[in-house]
Amino acid sequence: MSAFRLAGLLRLRQLQEEQAAADLARANAARARAEERRRDTEAMLNDAGLPERSDELAWRAAVAARASLAGMLTESVLTVRSAAAVVDDANAAWSAARTLTTTLGKLEERHDREERLAEDRAEQLVLDETAGRRAAATAAATAAAATAADQGLAPLSQEVRP
Repeated sequence: MSAFRLAGLLRLRQLQEEQAAADLARANAARARAEERRRDTEAMLNDAGLPERSDELAWRAAVAARASLAGMLTESVLTVRSAAAVVDDANAAWSAARTLTTTLGKLEERHDREERLAEDRAEQLVLDETAGRRAAATAAATAAAATAADQGLAPLSQEVRP
């Protein structure tokens, strides 16, 4: 059986696909962390209320805290969007790598199938040759026995009795 000529390239493509899958996993993890930070910031903003009765300094501090949290929430939303874009890019890269690997994998399967068919044909030729030789030997033995019987001679395989 001959080796698949593109086996080295297939292995390289598989490694590239694995790397792309790992990159996609890291991007998904980063997006999940960014989404968690956004949710936490949003929860903190929702919990940060303005005091009902307080002096002006406390009220200004509460307004400043809410403004800071709102800015952090905006930043978190942008971070989530950026992380989602990285995930989209990583997913596209993985899909492209997967397509290349799949294409080469199908070529390898086709090569293996053709090799098995060639081996089966070669084996069938050997079996046909063996069967042909046996049939020829049987036919020759049968012809020899028939000739011997026609001439009144006993076949070689039987004992001659007086």
